Amino acid sequence: MENLNLPTYSFKIKSELQRKLIFDSIRKKYVVLTPEEWVRQNFIQYLVNEKRYPGSLIAIEKKVDVNLLPQRSDIVLYNNNAQPVMIVECKSVKVKITQDVFNQIARYNMKLRVPFLVVTNGLQHYCCQMDYDKKSFKFIPEIPVYESIKDLPD
Repeated sequence: MENLNLPTYSFKIKSELQRKLIFDSIRKKYVVLTPEEWVRQNFIQYLVNEKRYPGSLIAIEKKVDVNLLPQRSDIVLYNNNAQPVMIVECKSVKVKITQDVFNQIARYNMKLRVPFLVVTNGLQHYCCQMDYDKKSFKFIPEIPVYESIKDLPD
């Protein structure tokens, strides 16, 4: 798989029926190793190891209904109060981060209304902090560490 703009992590990878599978430590199962999954698994490890998010507060492919249509957000992070506080949308390294990608995560956020949105293709990572009172957002230089958001109010 391709090198990413993230620290290097070790993964359990196996072949089965001519497909490569990677062990997802959050879902506790092997999943098909696609280019997008490679980015997602590396970003999960980044969140857990560098940003100190507890694995127990991370949901993968969380179902979100958008305009009555079921969608799945790649990663949703929760605080200590079981409230969603961050959505992460992962793309393959070959996918450019465009307005369409931000529109996709914004649609998920219409339902979840989290304080932070992250978009990554493994090479570029963007984090926005939402301000619902002002109906605006701002890009921030760093993805918040868990300690800074664990007790955010509902």
